[in-house]
Amino acid sequence: MQLVHTIEDLRTALRPFNSPAFVPTMGNLHDGHLNLVRSAKPLGDVVVSSIFVNRLQFAPNEDFDSYPRTLKADCERLEQAGCDVVFAPLEKELYPVPQQFKVHPPGELADILEGHFRPGFFIGVSTVVMKLFQCVFSEAKGPRYALFGKKDYQQQMVIKRMVQQYAMPITVIAGETQRASDGLALSSRNGYLNERERAEAIQLSLALRTLAREALATAEAMPQQLPALESRAMHALAARGWQPDYLTVRRRSDLLTPRTRDATTPGSLVVLGAARLGSTRLIDNFEV
Repeated sequence: MQLVHTIEDLRTALRPFNSPAFVPTMGNLHDGHLNLVRSAKPLGDVVVSSIFVNRLQFAPNEDFDSYPRTLKADCERLEQAGCDVVFAPLEKELYPVPQQFKVHPPGELADILEGHFRPGFFIGVSTVVMKLFQCVFSEAKGPRYALFGKKDYQQQMVIKRMVQQYAMPITVIAGETQRASDGLALSSRNGYLNERERAEAIQLSLALRTLAREALATAEAMPQQLPALESRAMHALAARGWQPDYLTVRRRSDLLTPRTRDATTPGSLVVLGAARLGSTRLIDNFEV
């Protein structure tokens, strides 16, 4: 496995290959990331992963400075998973001057849910992903693949739309959320949880499953019943000491509120949630 730190060295490393399969990350890797790498292996002729903590997607009050940087351990795990090239640029390599050209995804997708509670987040995500795509795929001659996890459900939707609208010759693949034995979605931020919080953390997933079950039980009247069901789910989680941002049922196609036709069509909905437990903000979702 090669570890490179500059765009020039990355392109040199990838020049002999035709069809990269790319897994972008911010490091501090868990089995969810590694499963994406393993899934990438049969797709292309070289597997590339990036490790870069992207300042543009962090708000001033978020954890950019404290986000764990674990490059050595990450590289060891990536090599074991079958990664061929790791691109770990310094910030001055990817942003040699302030990034004034930015990708602004449409507000109807990017300013709701995560985008509402983290203003500008998807601008930062889209901009860095666009730039990483230019770094990784510039030498490609054959099919190009990029893999993102479904735990960040809205994020992978934004990236898919960006690729479609810019007519980029890249196939975006969404990998299933990987979970701990108790059902907690794997996340780099789970490491922030203390022992008590870790035991409590599964309650977000359980609350989402309960919300999904109750919503589907009233499918015919879901548009009218949903606000009350969502409010009850949030109050129940808050009663356990959480600070919920949202627990909601949406359409998979566009993350808008479902209509009766959507609610009664199997496989058309997703339930999503974000809530803070102590100082740690967790997200999760289930397709229903």
